[in-house]
Amino acid sequence: MSMTGKVCLITGATNGIGRATAKALVEQGAELFILCRNEEKGQALLDELRSIRPDAELSLLIANLGKMADIRRAAKQFLDTGKPLHLLLNNAGVVNTERKLSADGIEETFAVNHLAYFLLTELLRERIVASAPARIVSVASEAHAFCKGVQFDDLEFARQKYKTFKVYGHSKLCNILWTRHLAKQLEGTGVTVNCVHPGAVSTGLGQQDNVIIGKVLGLVLKPFFRSPDKGAETSIYVATSPSLEGVTGEYFADCKPKRIKPWGKDDAAAEKLWSFSEAYTKTTVS
Repeated sequence: MSMTGKVCLITGATNGIGRATAKALVEQGAELFILCRNEEKGQALLDELRSIRPDAELSLLIANLGKMADIRRAAKQFLDTGKPLHLLLNNAGVVNTERKLSADGIEETFAVNHLAYFLLTELLRERIVASAPARIVSVASEAHAFCKGVQFDDLEFARQKYKTFKVYGHSKLCNILWTRHLAKQLEGTGVTVNCVHPGAVSTGLGQQDNVIIGKVLGLVLKPFFRSPDKGAETSIYVATSPSLEGVTGEYFADCKPKRIKPWGKDDAAAEKLWSFSEAYTKTTVS
C-alpha cells in the first residue's frame, strides 16, 4: 500500500522493530514524525531514512516517555504544525529487571509501556479523528499471558516481589484492554484502533541492566520474539493494509487476528483501567 500523503508519528523508532517499521513507512512514501528520547540517535535515524528516500519529509520530536511533561510538549509541537495525523504507532517499550521509577515517580514499566501510550494518544486524539480515515496501532505482546488480570490494588508493583516478566506482561495486558476500550469509544469516527504482537526483541529492551541479564531476557523471551525485520511485518501490515479498513479493537500476530487471553477481554477491567489512567495522567475524555 502506498502511504504517499499520509502523516505518521511513531515512538521508539531508533532501534529494533520501531526502526524497521519506520524504514518501511518511509519506503512506502509516508511523512514521518519520530518521537524519541535520544536526539543523537534520532538524527542518525533521520539520516538513514533519507538515504532510503532523499525527498522524505521527516521530523524529530524529543521526549522522555517516562515524563508526562515531555509527552505533552512533544504532542503540542506536533499539533502546532497544523498537520493531519493518519497513523499513530505506539511502539516504545521497556523491560526492567528491578523496580525503577520514571521521572514522574511512577513504576517505569507501567509509565512507559502503558501510561505514555494512553497520554500521547489522548493528546493527539482530536487531530487523529479530524484526519480520518486514520489508524492507531500499539505494540502489545503475547507476554500478556504472564499475568491473569490487572492488579488494581498494586498497579506499580510496590507491595510485592518484583518479577520482570509479570510486570512486563501486566503492562502489555494494559495495552490490550486499553486498545479494545478506545476502539469502542471511537466507533463511527473513521479511526481504527488495534494492537499487535510484533515478535521482535527491541534492542532497547533490557539494556538498562547488565549484559548477562540482557542475555537471559533474550533467552526467556525467545519463544515470543523474532528478528526486528520479521517482527515489524505485523506492525506494518496493521498500519497500512487496505484489507483492514474498518477493522478495529483487534489483536494481531503473524499478520492475522490472534486470540486474546480471557483476562484481555474483560470489559469491566478495561473501563476501570481507563479511569485509573485518566487519574494518573490528569486527562478526562468528555
